[in-house]
Amino acid sequence: MTPAFRIGLAITVFLVGACDRASRLPEYKFAGPTMGTSFSIKLVAPRESLSKDALQQQVIDTLERIENLASTFRSHSEISLFNTSRSTEWIEVSVALCGVIEQTLAISRRTGGAFDITVGPLVTLWGFGPDNPVEQPPTPEHISAALARVGYERLQTDCVAPAVRKEQSDLVIDVSGWAKGYAADQLAALLDDNSVSDYMVEVGGEMRVRGHKADNLDWAIAIEAPLDFMRTPQVVLRLTDRGIATSGDYRNYFDYEGNRYSHTIDARSGWPVAHALAAVTVIDESAAFADGMATALMVLGPEAGPALAEKQGIAGYFMVRGEMGVVAITTSSFDAMNNQ
Repeated sequence: MTPAFRIGLAITVFLVGACDRASRLPEYKFAGPTMGTSFSIKLVAPRESLSKDALQQQVIDTLERIENLASTFRSHSEISLFNTSRSTEWIEVSVALCGVIEQTLAISRRTGGAFDITVGPLVTLWGFGPDNPVEQPPTPEHISAALARVGYERLQTDCVAPAVRKEQSDLVIDVSGWAKGYAADQLAALLDDNSVSDYMVEVGGEMRVRGHKADNLDWAIAIEAPLDFMRTPQVVLRLTDRGIATSGDYRNYFDYEGNRYSHTIDARSGWPVAHALAAVTVIDESAAFADGMATALMVLGPEAGPALAEKQGIAGYFMVRGEMGVVAITTSSFDAMNNQ
């Protein structure tokens, strides 16, 4: 089956469970495929009057709506129709799509283009898009040609209308670096509307948690260590009422002549990131913001990334490769949150 979204990272977020089963509250779980990856939802002690079957159908309908809105792998999705248009006039779009574009552009501005939803031509060129993978880097000429089609500054939004305009006819947008977090937020809102007070939502590794887990403690979430050959936790976080997202370079990549080329592409240079920063985790009230910002901080690297996160009050956890192994860098907002 063709995936609905490019899988931008394969970093697993583990849930750490309690050992004392006797004191645990009842749980209800369901999961399934979505966006070329999977989703899972865990409800803790849901009210008896809640129809589980009806809720599960609402979840499926919500995810289907998101894919029909923003999947670049569906030719009939709203974002694909926008991309195929060569008009440089204002194009009428849905309120939802305009909001998505406006929010992602805000992250682009905050990060100086380290996150850029027009990066699609470069992602495809490097073999991480909807087309076939590549076995060697593209030529500088091909990179320059793709770069000419990239630039978030060439997009304008008018969400009162609502409408979006691209100043360049061959500009395309791809929100796959933001969409899994957005889906987690949308599912969390759905659960809130159904008066579910304690839950965990996970979409492709990006998460939203509310309330408490079955042992009545905050959710315990472990961030995976950046290792190619095994999956093991690097650090365990205790969270509630937050979104969390991770971006890394060590799962989706290809090797050529001794060099590794990551799926994380710097839209400013046209090249995959090549620095010591292995992964970034961001915690925020919005999983969508955390998703997009984690991507941007991953692009910025081990020095500029933590500096920007600290300056902007972002709760960030950075895993940097060094001669002695992986070194963690945290922001003061992260430390304050983790020490509560």
